[in-house]
Amino acid sequence: MKRKLPAPRKKSAQGAHPPARLWLVRHAHAREADDDAARPLSQRGCRQVRTLAKFLATSRPVQPAEIWHSPLLRARQTAQLLTKFLRLAAPLIETAGLAPFDDPRIVARRINPLRRDVAIVGHEPHLSALASLLVAGSAAPPAFALKKCAVLALERAPASWVVRWQVSPELLA
Repeated sequence: MKRKLPAPRKKSAQGAHPPARLWLVRHAHAREADDDAARPLSQRGCRQVRTLAKFLATSRPVQPAEIWHSPLLRARQTAQLLTKFLRLAAPLIETAGLAPFDDPRIVARRINPLRRDVAIVGHEPHLSALASLLVAGSAAPPAFALKKCAVLALERAPASWVVRWQVSPELLA
């Protein structure tokens, strides 16, 4: 599904763009199935997303302009539930290049010029490689590990991206 991307945010009075924020979200627990792309979230996965959203709603740190998700069902369902539970108005955009073993440079090239906040719902090992590439300049070795239904928050810095915070599901149990 192709969607027209919104225009970049306007420059501030000082002439610089406000920093873009990026939330990398690993999909929640999914059921086993022969067709990997069609694996739906399990009941456990739905509970994980609800618990994560409840935690995030207390401080409202996640306010993306749009939410990108991989074409795989479990990522789309995780994105849909987060949108629902957090009452986000951000559009969901199925995005190529977010499959588990896709080259993280593909998405990094789309992210780097952004001037709006985006949440990305995807998979391992792709998300850890993407975060490592954005923060450390190299996808390997991975500098991060995201458990299912974990969130890693990044913010644009002058020369790269910096980690703002990370939440894993075991911290919320």
